[in-house]
Amino acid sequence: MCNFYGHKVSRIEFIRLKQIEKEFGTIAALNELQVLRSGFEYGNAPVLRKSAPNDFEIVSMHWEFIPSWITSVKQLEDARKQGIPWLNARSETVLSSRMFRDAALNRRCLVLASHFYEWRAFKPEGAKKENKYPYAIEVADAEYFYMAGIYNTYVNEDTGLILESFAIVTTAANYLMAEVHNHKKRMPTILPDDLAWRWIMEDLTEPEIKELASFQFPSEYMNAYTIRKDFKTAPDPLEPFEYEDLPPLDITL
Repeated sequence: MCNFYGHKVSRIEFIRLKQIEKEFGTIAALNELQVLRSGFEYGNAPVLRKSAPNDFEIVSMHWEFIPSWITSVKQLEDARKQGIPWLNARSETVLSSRMFRDAALNRRCLVLASHFYEWRAFKPEGAKKENKYPYAIEVADAEYFYMAGIYNTYVNEDTGLILESFAIVTTAANYLMAEVHNHKKRMPTILPDDLAWRWIMEDLTEPEIKELASFQFPSEYMNAYTIRKDFKTAPDPLEPFEYEDLPPLDITL
């Protein structure tokens, strides 16, 4: 799962993919760059998609994949009340899912991030139940990275509103993320530049889509550290914080 991620606002000025560089501030609203983004706020976020052969554009999309059978705000709100968050698409079922298949085949995008957030479950000695400890996870020595995404176009039949919406593709956790996200053992599908380019630019076969969607970014190129439990309201959500009752991650391979 990936329901919280963010951008290091002051550090992102240009976006480069392969040999193409875009000046970020002139293309997308800078106020969409947030150090902490919650999917449950159902806001907009910057994503990359193919705009022409061998070129991409940065566009603003709604983070919450809205399927084609949703045609009104009431239907969407009812789905939310049922606890159905369409923030992620599992790599294992993205092609077999009625909701996601067409988007996976035809509308793939890249979700820009500097880090994401997850929780590790651990039961301290003497405790009656497990506690959850939040972590910030980033790609080592990278200002930003790309997560695989898919998108759809929502049309509100009542108002005529057209809204592009996306979901982040997730895959089985690598060694590091299996230690952090140790219950569900999932992680976003992070793609290095060559694979990110293929994801949005190439006319992929179904086996190729499945292969890229399931890609596990290597643990050795990632960092994870604990942050405050109240990070959602903290002035700096990324401030490191150590817990005396939490042992370090076992990331020896």
